[in-house]
Amino acid sequence: MAAPGNRQHVVHQDYIVRQRYSNALPPPPGAPKLLEIPTQGLSAYCHPSYAQRLARAAEINIEADAMLGMPIDLVGMPGIFDGDESSIQAPLVAPPVHPRDRALLRPLRSLGQPKSDLSGVSFLRRTQYVAEDQRRAEAANARKSHGLTTKPRRKVVNPAENDDVTVLREAVKGFDIANPEDAYKGPDIQTNIRGAVPTVAENEAWKNPKHPAKHQLKAKSSFSILPDLSGYTDEGGYMVVKLAGQPTDVTDKHDERMDAALLHAVGFAPEALSEYLAKQAAHEANPDIIPAPPKPSANYEFFLPEDERTAANVKQKTDVHNPNKDNPELYTHNTKGGAENDSFRYIHIRDYETGLQNENADKYQELAIVLDNSTKETEGSSTTGTSKSALYYPVVSKSQLKPRRGFGLNAQVADDHETIDRIDLTIREPDEQEAAKRAEFKAATVEDAPEEEHKAV
Repeated sequence: MAAPGNRQHVVHQDYIVRQRYSNALPPPPGAPKLLEIPTQGLSAYCHPSYAQRLARAAEINIEADAMLGMPIDLVGMPGIFDGDESSIQAPLVAPPVHPRDRALLRPLRSLGQPKSDLSGVSFLRRTQYVAEDQRRAEAANARKSHGLTTKPRRKVVNPAENDDVTVLREAVKGFDIANPEDAYKGPDIQTNIRGAVPTVAENEAWKNPKHPAKHQLKAKSSFSILPDLSGYTDEGGYMVVKLAGQPTDVTDKHDERMDAALLHAVGFAPEALSEYLAKQAAHEANPDIIPAPPKPSANYEFFLPEDERTAANVKQKTDVHNPNKDNPELYTHNTKGGAENDSFRYIHIRDYETGLQNENADKYQELAIVLDNSTKETEGSSTTGTSKSALYYPVVSKSQLKPRRGFGLNAQVADDHETIDRIDLTIREPDEQEAAKRAEFKAATVEDAPEEEHKAV
């Protein structure tokens, strides 16, 4: 027994038990095989050396070409050495989405559903057609959930309603509702036909238009959609031009001089012009087989007013509704003396060349609309006597201009052309010869333009 006050010495002992069990199984037929199993754990598989060993053990099953999958050989690109870079640039108008790629626009929450929810796509605007498709999809899902697999009955259509004469009468009825004083009431002849009789609801809908979805909205005003024949160009329409890059040095605000800029076409190379004329002649000889060739691209000289005051005066001078537009004091320069030498000074900024160009087959395919709220009558214009009108201007082509480079067919034309440092611009009314030429073109345009007056709310 230990003496009092002394610490007791504790000894740890292990309890070992041996137990023997009987094994009635026969011995294995072969000798045991020992396998080397790594016991380092997960850290061994996460180390970069493990992936390196796998890379050395497995051969790469990729056949890499000389350009590593990115075509940089320009020899096969059509027109690349002639200054035409359209083959290596994105198209000015985005092509339509392929039906197989439309599924990529579906949001994640719509995966697995029979119809995609287009309202979840931020860059697609909800329209009446989209809403109608969604309602049909919801109705189809409701029928499936209730076990109604039968297709709804189709509405029986009277064959007489699809007759050409009936369809024409319905179209004329819309114009008769808009302009009841001009409605034709006589018998049907080859050049005129009576419209269908409008119902009370249709007349009421024209007098009090309502939004198809937002019924609480009310129309405040309406505009007559008319062509501005006095504003047509010799080409029958206008070009939409987009400049690549920043055209001026002003970056913190909108440069007011851009509202009165000038583009001066330098011309075409003789080779490109002769090739275009040959293709155009072949197209006119056989238009059903040979398509119309695109117009050759041209170079342009870009000019801007020398200051913002000149730009503001140019806009006042060209405003047909400005009562002060004929004031000679609007001109900012007179270097030779005399009222006939008054002008606006423009300075040369840089040269541009056509990068991408897209022409509309029909000049009425794309329109630019200007809302005119003025009540002043303009002489020689289609807006005479109209208080409010929406004037439309056909867009014949769209082009993207980029700063000119020193190569290509048109570069030779631009180099041979004498550069214009400045322009003294004088604005005047057309003379008799120019007015006669415009009158002939206007008469030809009226035949293609819509004869009836449309209303836009």
